[in-house]
Amino acid sequence: MDMKIAYFEDIKLFESNTVLFWSIAFLLFLFTAPLYFPNYYVFLFTIIFIHVILVVGLNILVGNTGQISLGHAGFFAIGAYGTTLLMTQLHAPFFIALLAAAFIAALFGFILGLPSLRLEGPYLAIATLGFGLAIMHVLGRWAVFGGRAGLHAPVFDIGVPALGLSFVLKSDIAKYYLILILTVILVILAKNILKTRAGRAFVAIRDSDIAAEVIGINLPMYKTLAFATSAFYAGIAGGLYGFLLGFFDPFTFNLALSIVFLAMAVVGGLGSVMGSISGATLITILQYDLLKNLGEKPIIGDLMTSLANRYFHPAGLDSLNNIILGAIMIAIVVFEPLGIFGIWLRIKKFWKTWPF
Repeated sequence: MDMKIAYFEDIKLFESNTVLFWSIAFLLFLFTAPLYFPNYYVFLFTIIFIHVILVVGLNILVGNTGQISLGHAGFFAIGAYGTTLLMTQLHAPFFIALLAAAFIAALFGFILGLPSLRLEGPYLAIATLGFGLAIMHVLGRWAVFGGRAGLHAPVFDIGVPALGLSFVLKSDIAKYYLILILTVILVILAKNILKTRAGRAFVAIRDSDIAAEVIGINLPMYKTLAFATSAFYAGIAGGLYGFLLGFFDPFTFNLALSIVFLAMAVVGGLGSVMGSISGATLITILQYDLLKNLGEKPIIGDLMTSLANRYFHPAGLDSLNNIILGAIMIAIVVFEPLGIFGIWLRIKKFWKTWPF
């Protein structure tokens, strides 16, 4: 067993030179991916990056602090609407609008975190669920938010147009690189947050909030801080998502989206940044590629269509997609409670001890 003998070993970003090497290799692959992947997969990877940002933040709340949330689609929506409105109504530069919308989401996260001081488990889940539904309906009823018609995102200009500095991102590849860079920065930030005093307090609260309070951890401060931090990440992801889509309405951010986000965290592995990345990647690929348009897939397309027509409504192939996705998630949770990250730990342990 490797024992840590110095505090520096506990806080360093890369645990070993091996981890550093493969991290650099993986980043090189991501930065060169647009050179040998078609535009569709560039777009798909960009969506994965956005989901990674959100799920990494969600895991800080759920996996590291032990608080449940079924309302993250609401924070996601605040990020998208806030960034768009700040740019169109107040003519704020993109990065200022994105950060401001994320801080607004964090403020709502702080407010939503207050019930966590008295509620836990399914009661807290219901409270966060109500928040997500309320945000969706408020956005759909107020004209300032575009109502049910939704909003069109402005031109994706990351410059400062008011000063004559304009830099419009027109291609999917340009958007890919911007969102990739922001994802790397936010993932590194999340890893460092978990190594700070606040991150250790989050873990202590998750393990036993009573014991954490006994040793002097301020429960109200750190529980609300966990909600605010997680909401901040969701706000950043939402702002980027709005510009990637170009158009969105309140029903884009529904209850099902919150459940999918939570599933990404659970399937990947709670309490792990790597688990958040792998869970977001797997579920996004299943939703947007492998389980999309099943009827058009070679070999299995005709079989899936006949099953849907026989056991569902004739137009029920989409329901079959959701059933398959749900079955995959259930299988991962049942057979590997630690998620994909747990599978990775088993693989590492096997090869470290092979052939013994």
